[in-house]
This record gives sequence, structure tokens and C-alpha cells, in this order.
Amino acid sequence: MMGTAPAAARVDEAAFQELERSFSGRLVRSDDPAYDEARSIWNGSISRFPALIAYCTGVADVVAALECATRGGLPVAVRSGGHSFPGQSLCDGGLVIDLSAMNGIRVDPVNHTVRAQAGVLLGALDRETQHFGMAVPAGIVTHTGLAGLTLGGGIGWLMRKYGLTVDQLLSADMVTADGGFVTASENHEPELFWGLRGAGTNFGVVTEFEFRLNPVGPTVLAGPILWPLEEAPHVLAFYRDWITDVPDELTTIVVHRKAPPLPSIPPDLHGRPVIAVISCYAGDIETGEEVLRPLRKFGTPLLDLCAPKPFLQHQSMFDPSFRPGWWYYVRSCDIERLDDEVIGISAAHALQLTSPLSTCNIFHLGGAVARVGEDETACSGRGVGHTFNINGNCFDAEGFDEERAWARSWWSALEPYHAGVYVNFLMDEGEARVEQAYGADKLRRLRLLKKEYDPGNVFRSNQNISPAA
Repeated sequence: MMGTAPAAARVDEAAFQELERSFSGRLVRSDDPAYDEARSIWNGSISRFPALIAYCTGVADVVAALECATRGGLPVAVRSGGHSFPGQSLCDGGLVIDLSAMNGIRVDPVNHTVRAQAGVLLGALDRETQHFGMAVPAGIVTHTGLAGLTLGGGIGWLMRKYGLTVDQLLSADMVTADGGFVTASENHEPELFWGLRGAGTNFGVVTEFEFRLNPVGPTVLAGPILWPLEEAPHVLAFYRDWITDVPDELTTIVVHRKAPPLPSIPPDLHGRPVIAVISCYAGDIETGEEVLRPLRKFGTPLLDLCAPKPFLQHQSMFDPSFRPGWWYYVRSCDIERLDDEVIGISAAHALQLTSPLSTCNIFHLGGAVARVGEDETACSGRGVGHTFNINGNCFDAEGFDEERAWARSWWSALEPYHAGVYVNFLMDEGEARVEQAYGADKLRRLRLLKKEYDPGNVFRSNQNISPAA
């Protein structure tokens, strides 16, 4: 059924026709039969009605769309993969600059670099780079957009060995709020380059990235080991002690959830509440087997699926659990350490799981992430131990209020231990939470940068940083 756009969600006809004459991509208005499909995004709980969706094919289209929005006083949202939890790639009554058609990738295997346009999804980037036995550390779900992930930091399976996605960034091309064009790197516009690496959605439309490539795989030792959820206190206590001296080649995520109905999981475990430690050892397989041996021997696991496999296969393992169109809600926080109180809180709230889609994922940081100085990039939280991602998810609206309340309750119980937050895991939570993501000193610096590149706050459909007064 086609959605009904609010009356305000219209583009002035003269402005539309002028844009149409100079635009090479596809333009979708609210009366277009494709409108409902065009305004849909990954998080099905978000429903917004933009006046116009502009599918750009290059920089000229981005500039033309931006000029149209500016002349008409329309809000602007920028969409790459449309994968943000709060749905900031859509706006009511405004213009969506959609970059999905800008999806070119060019690998330079000699210099170990890759150029990728802003519409690229992580799975496509992985396929191209793994052909040459290399990768950019980037995320855990392959249909995530590269642009949004990168500009907020970029945690993923390779981060402890190589760092965050932004730590691989060599340069970025950007269209500014006034329609200008700039390339930022360490040697050119270095202050902008600093800000793009963690708060980049605030300053313009990044159209292309250049990344450093790292040798990976193509085979890694990876996969989940599952225990009954009732054993969570013991598993977490062992895990806390075990990870204190694991090598950087190992990145792990602890997951609390009901076992999903996947072919790799025996039917008698489907729907059973479990705690899993999912590993990715991006190094010598035999060495990885020795590193993981204590984990595999702990307690009595229900299932051990950790095995040598293609990195591409491991990168897509979460895809079935985060399908487009389901309803997603997240509360997140950084935690210094999994002390006994944090473990107790987590184990108690995990037992209250009801939805088959709700999860709590605990990312182990450190390693290469922590070796980048806190002030070297806008991305913060370099020294914390873990990032909690508490998802209250449902297939649709049924039960969604209860799952959101469950996620908020767990997050609130952890509040005495909060040590910041990863900006890509924020919902629409207000200025105070944005400040928590960056810290007061960085935020002052970012506000000055915002004043220089976007003084009118054109780019505000994001975790917004207001321009300095």
C-alpha cells in the first residue's frame, strides 16, 4: 500500500524542473509509484516522508540536489546504506541525497589501497578486496553502508589487529554545504580530515574514500561457541580473565540472545536462550587454535562452530539476524571493564529476553584501536575495554514497546559504569549524549570545524554538532 505523504512534503514545481534538467540520476517524488519503496530503510520502525529522493550518479548530481534543497529551504538527509538505527538517512518534507548508485570500487594491489564511492556496501568492498587477499576493517553486517560506518568510526572483526575503519582512511572527497568540493587528508585540510574520522556526517557529503588495505585471510579461524544463558555469569567471568592477554589477531563479541533458526544450528537449540562468544582470529590458524583452546574447553558448550572458514563467510554471519525491514531499537554504552557488578547486571537482564530478535552484543576493544591516540581522530573511546550494544528488536510493531523498555532497563542499570558511547550506536538521544560520544574538548573543536564548513547546519540529520557561536 502506498504511503500518504504529509502536505508539506512537496517540492516547488519550478525548482524540481530546474533540478531535473541538470540531474543525470533518478528523482522520486511523493506521487511516484516507487515512492514507498524508495523511502524505506533498514530499520522498519522508521517511517518518514521526504519531499524528494535524488539518486545521484556522481558529484555533479550531489551538488545539483544540494543547491535545489538550499534554494527551496528544504531539510537535507544523506543516505548511503540507510543502515543507521535512528533512521537519519530520511527526513520529513525534505530532500534525500541518495548515494546508492555511486558504488564504484577500485583496488590498487600494488600500493595496497582501495578507492570506494560513498554508496558502497560493506559486502561489496569485502568481495573486491578479498580477491587480492586484503581487507579494510569494516563492520559486522555486509549490507551496512560504508560511508556512515566510516564517518562514525567503524568497529568490526579486524579492529583489534588493524584498528577502526577510520584508522585506514587516507583521504576523502567531500561536497560542502555551499556546493564546493574538497579533498581532505593528513596533508591537505588536515583539520577537516581529523573531524571526518568520527563526526564526518556533520560537515558535508562525502562522495569517495581512499583506504589503506591490510593482508587478511582469505581463511580465518572464526565462529561462535554457545553455552546455556543460565551460565552467563560464569562464562562472562571466565571471558573477562581470558581476554586480558589474548593477541591482537583475536577480536571477540559476546552475544546474549535466543539461538536463531539457522541451518548451522541444530533444531533442538532453535529459540533456546544462549550466551555465545564469537571469535575471529585473523592470523595463523594453528596459533589461533592454541589461543582459543581455553575458551573451547570452558564449561560444557552447547555448540562449537568455531572453525577455519573464508573471511567473507564469517563477515556475513550476522546478516540473517539483522534483515532489512525488521524493527530495531538500540541503547549503547562503553564500559571500562567487565567487573562483577557489570556481569551480574548483564546476566540478570539477559534472562528477561523475550523476542527472538533481541540481543546484547559486547564488543571487546583494545589492541590496535587503543594504540591510536585519543586526540588523533574525532572518534573517541580509544581506551575503553568494551562497547555494549543492547538491541530491543522485533519483526514488526507487535511487542516493540516491551523490547525497547527491556533495552532501556539494561542500559539504565549499567549507568554507573558508563564510560562514553560509540556514536554509530546512538538513537536520537539529544545533545548531552552527543557530547558523551566526543567529550567536551573534542566537541568544542568540532563545533569550530562545523562553523567553517557548515555554518547554517544544513547537515543536521545526524548526531548533530551545532556550529560554534
